[in-house]
Amino acid sequence: MSTTYGRSPGGYFWAVAEPAAGIALLSFAFSLAIRAPSLGNNFALFYATGYLPFMLYFDVARRVSMSIAFSRPLLMYPPVTYIDALVARWLINTLTHLLVFVIVIMGLWMFYDLQFILDHSAIARSLIMASGLALGIGVLNCFLFAMFPLWDRVWGILNRPMFLISAVIFTPEVVPEPFRGWLLLNPLVHVVGEMRRGFYPTYDAAYLSYVYVMAWIAITMALGLALLRLYRARIMSTA
Repeated sequence: MSTTYGRSPGGYFWAVAEPAAGIALLSFAFSLAIRAPSLGNNFALFYATGYLPFMLYFDVARRVSMSIAFSRPLLMYPPVTYIDALVARWLINTLTHLLVFVIVIMGLWMFYDLQFILDHSAIARSLIMASGLALGIGVLNCFLFAMFPLWDRVWGILNRPMFLISAVIFTPEVVPEPFRGWLLLNPLVHVVGEMRRGFYPTYDAAYLSYVYVMAWIAITMALGLALLRLYRARIMSTA
């Protein structure tokens, strides 16, 4: 926390306040343009239930991907390993986004006087899946960024449309076939669907597959850790 946020005025406060304020502004802007969400009658809540898990994944994965680059001086000490750097980045940023989640949902509840019927287990599963997916993709990209610097730019380009194809501002049910089937190949669609199941009791998200998301998490994490272990000497020598 001190090395990442300590140099700016306000420190860690902005790590929470900035995304929370950004979500509030974007929710307000989208609510003016799209008055009838796919679920419920409050677009701010509908948007937040998609955007919050998406941003948890997106931001945490990006920061975990840069773990070795950011923690390079600490990795010179023998007791500190790349696992320490990965876990530290994942943990602090996941906790930050969980705090943002609570602040935004509480803010919407008070501002709009919403009456929630929450499925806490579904909300928890969505957050766990988003965090796990961020860790898996982040670990794999940590290796790829270190070994192939060009992959950083390629990955940035590939992620440009992710916001649009992750069902953040719509539900998969409104997408016709065969495009819906292609959309469901994105594991984030399942993560967002599970979050909305937690807030909308009538939404069953029949397309949702826990096994599919967990397979993504397990494969990317196992592959990333294996490659980092195999090439750690080369990565550290070029770091």
